[in-house]
Amino acid sequence: MPFIDSKITVSVDDATKEAIKNELGKAISILHKPESYLMVGIKDNYDLYFAGQKLEKGAFVSVQCYGKPSSADTDKMTARICEIYRQLLDIPGDHIYITYQGIGDWGWDGSNF
Repeated sequence: MPFIDSKITVSVDDATKEAIKNELGKAISILHKPESYLMVGIKDNYDLYFAGQKLEKGAFVSVQCYGKPSSADTDKMTARICEIYRQLLDIPGDHIYITYQGIGDWGWDGSNF
């Protein structure tokens, strides 16, 4: 039951949002999770500041999933997320920040996994 939530400084049209969703859907297999349970959130035109400066092009991505992903898998996922955002949004990797959180209890459809 993964959720990938993105806060992005640039405007993103619907076609690009769909492309991001599709690419993240493919990438989630890196964490051994199925796309069929993936939820994606995209918030564009978001103000992000780093080291006191507003980022013109930047992203903060939070990846949450049921269970704890391995460090090796999160390394691969970070590389893939950075590639997706660079290709589709022209955001450089050094302006993309990604966190991972493993969740022990996750509710869905009236019960917990």
